[in-house]
Amino acid sequence: MPHTFLAEPIARVPRHLSRGVPSSSEAPEELPHAPAGHEAIDEDALRLPAKWTAPARPPIPVVASVVPLMGAVVLWLVTGSPMMLWFALLGPLIAVGSMIDGKRAARRGRRQAEADAAQQRERVADTIAKWQSRERAKLWARHPDVALLMRRDAEIWRAASGRDDALVLGAASVPSGLRVTGGDGDPLSTRLRTEAAWIPQAPLVVRASGGAVAVGPPVLASAVQRAWAIQLCAALPPGELRIVGPLRGDLEWAAELPHRRSTAGMALALIGPGEQPPVEAEIVLARSLAGEPLPPRCAAVLELETLSRAHLDLAGERFAIEAEGIALEQAKTIASMLNRRAAGAWGFSRDETPLFLRELPTLSPAVTSSGLAVSIGANAGEAAVVDLVSDGPHAVVAGVTGSGKSELLITWIVALCSSRSTTEVNFLLADFKGGTAFDCLKGVPHVTGVITDLDGAGARRAIQSLRAEVRWREAAIASVGARDILDPRVALPRLVVVVDEFAALLGDHPELHAVFTDVAARGRALGMHLILGTQRAAGVVRDSLLANCPLRISLRVTDGADSRALIGVEDAAMLPGGVEGRGIALIRRASDSRPCKVRIALSQPSDVALARDATATLPRRPWLPALPTQLTLKELVPGGESAAIALGLLDEPERQRQRPMTLDVTDRAILVIGGAGSGKTNTLEVIAAQAEGRLVRVPSDPERAWDALVTLAEGRIEPGTVIVIDDLDMVPTRFGAEYAHAALECVEDLVRTAGVRGVLVVASAQRLVGSVTRIAELFPRRILLALPSRAEHLAAGGSPEHYAPDAPAGRGRIDGVMVQIATVPEPDPAPTAPPRQEWMPGVNLTGYVARRSPAARNAISRWQSGGVRVVSLDDYVAHPEVTADACVIVAGEPDEWQRHWRMLSQIRGDHDLVIDASCSAEFRLLTGWRSLPPYIEPGRGRAWLTASGGDPERIVLPTIDPRPPHP
Repeated sequence: MPHTFLAEPIARVPRHLSRGVPSSSEAPEELPHAPAGHEAIDEDALRLPAKWTAPARPPIPVVASVVPLMGAVVLWLVTGSPMMLWFALLGPLIAVGSMIDGKRAARRGRRQAEADAAQQRERVADTIAKWQSRERAKLWARHPDVALLMRRDAEIWRAASGRDDALVLGAASVPSGLRVTGGDGDPLSTRLRTEAAWIPQAPLVVRASGGAVAVGPPVLASAVQRAWAIQLCAALPPGELRIVGPLRGDLEWAAELPHRRSTAGMALALIGPGEQPPVEAEIVLARSLAGEPLPPRCAAVLELETLSRAHLDLAGERFAIEAEGIALEQAKTIASMLNRRAAGAWGFSRDETPLFLRELPTLSPAVTSSGLAVSIGANAGEAAVVDLVSDGPHAVVAGVTGSGKSELLITWIVALCSSRSTTEVNFLLADFKGGTAFDCLKGVPHVTGVITDLDGAGARRAIQSLRAEVRWREAAIASVGARDILDPRVALPRLVVVVDEFAALLGDHPELHAVFTDVAARGRALGMHLILGTQRAAGVVRDSLLANCPLRISLRVTDGADSRALIGVEDAAMLPGGVEGRGIALIRRASDSRPCKVRIALSQPSDVALARDATATLPRRPWLPALPTQLTLKELVPGGESAAIALGLLDEPERQRQRPMTLDVTDRAILVIGGAGSGKTNTLEVIAAQAEGRLVRVPSDPERAWDALVTLAEGRIEPGTVIVIDDLDMVPTRFGAEYAHAALECVEDLVRTAGVRGVLVVASAQRLVGSVTRIAELFPRRILLALPSRAEHLAAGGSPEHYAPDAPAGRGRIDGVMVQIATVPEPDPAPTAPPRQEWMPGVNLTGYVARRSPAARNAISRWQSGGVRVVSLDDYVAHPEVTADACVIVAGEPDEWQRHWRMLSQIRGDHDLVIDASCSAEFRLLTGWRSLPPYIEPGRGRAWLTASGGDPERIVLPTIDPRPPHP
């Protein structure tokens, strides 16, 4: 009969007699482990006798029949007596007798063979039955159903090979693999061989991950589904199996199972008719009504008529099977029992009343007078005390999400802050799980800083700051002649560095592991302690670091390897999940032989407020905040005036300081390189705002820029002058090739002679290309702001690890040190230069060299309208008309003037010569001038004027005003 709990209480679970499992007198007291293979059986014991075959019929004894006949004839002939002929009958009688005797012997042999065969078959059948009984017991021991699991308490959650993905659907005949030989041609032997090939009433096992569905009447299908679920939950503990998805209707009983609160292990889903399995489910146990569509992900389909009459459809094969069912009340009772077992297995009380920090017993002054001893929880009514000094100096705290790891760290920190002053202990907190775990501790005077997610620059800053703290403490201890912080002459507070999500930190920045390893190795003498929180320890905290962390605390973890790596045993992986296991920790110190179970206390806002409001001296900050994204000049120089030029705020974590960056004339020259929006122009404005009265700007207008550069290169500059050149890389594009070369030579001369002249040259550029690259190398200092690409950053001389495309405006580096440039208010628009006066001739004779163009015609028209007489060069040569009281302009194209070379020489030596900008290519030929004339921007109506062979100067040609006259 199939096992059913429909009418039996747990205490009266029936034994497996109907399934062929030996009774108590036959079976061992404890169920054996699953066999590794079949036991060896003597082949003779499994050999069946062959079918009996009748011997061949003997031939008719012809000779024996003829000899008496011949003898009788001879005697009759000799004696003549007719009586002798009777002897002839002896031959047939002997033949008949021989045949009858052969038949009797054959019948006797058949009876003997049948008796022997029956005995042999009985012996083989007995051997088969005993072997099947043993194998059936082994199979049920390997894959027990609910009845066996409930009967043998040791089988519940027992780690046995093959149970993690096995589901017993019921009892059926399964292949045995037993080989019986002989018995060919014997129907009885054939039937015996067939019976030996199957083990009746054995467990029919399928892969649980394949899923199963019970189809039939609701009462039977629900009972079978409950039996399957309890079977898996009794075979696999929480942590290896968890129940997911909604539990509706008659499935609500499963919410009482401890696996429902587990957050690790294979995901089991129980679904009713018409429901769909959740996506995360790895095992699906379903029930369905007859005729309804079957749910997906259920490879095994069990069709129920009764519990003892069911058929399994699996991979296209059909099996007759006896199912197991569990009543609803029975299932609830078993779920309650498993809950109690879970509580008893880990010594956990289901009391959900929280334990608060203020409820913990107060430690005596003798305990707290030295070290960092503090109570963080309770164990059997006694305070659980940990001391980072005597138990440490460093600790590792492991626990999965939801186990209470962050609460433990906060309780530990608050307890220390409440019992120690800032002169005894300080904290540096780091959270890489989103940056909110330690928000409640901001404002506590003991907390010198809270670090959240780091980028590449932040990670390097962390390395520099921690190493700087190590050097500072070493120097402070050595300065009083001490060897470690325990020396009474050392007045240093202990620094506790608490890191939540240590694995996330190392995953993004593996280079930090070496820094923490160094701190862990030297922290005991320096008074630096590490508390490293992580979800898992195996493979995350390396042995070199873990060896210096003897204080280990593990909340619930999902992998036994993590538990073993941290506390030496797998107990932490067996802690219950959900609310029941939250805050339960296993603590192991170096002196402990076994971990101690502790219930962690919770800190309340009042505890944090008490620590925050405590009167305390603000401690020194080993970790400075990051540079601000915006910094005004008033914030940088609070007092206002400064002898030097304040430019920005330098960040020097390796020296644990931030200081203003200043410039003066001794810096000679500084180049600011940055992309669009990086703040390079603002950097120049900050300098210009502080150099009033001694500032010289090189304008952006090409003509004025040329004049300024030439003046600076040739003239005398007052010492202390600040020369500002914006967009140095645009100089080659503003001028022609010849003028660009000359302008850059002027800049080069300024930079080279800045130290001798006692001036400061400040220039900016967006990128270094062409000849600007050569000049950029002459600048002794360089500020590198954000650039749009890594290639441009490297080309500008930046280090690859310092590339930060998302840096805020004004953020850069100078001499490898990060700086935030200050900002100044928007400067007033520069006053526009007054328009230059249009040139009009003032002497009797002026030569005008111009090509035929609208601009030239406009200029000639304006001159004529002003009373000036304009004649062509050819006409003037033919008819010279120079009078003392009239102005005459002789106009001609460059080639015309070259043909009349004498006239050209006369005018440029004794009179004014005006050369239009369109004739710049012929300027030197026409004037004999070897240097570059003042730069003229094409298309602006400009010309050069040489008066009586003097230096050329730039003039503005007159134009016709296109605007209509005012009414």
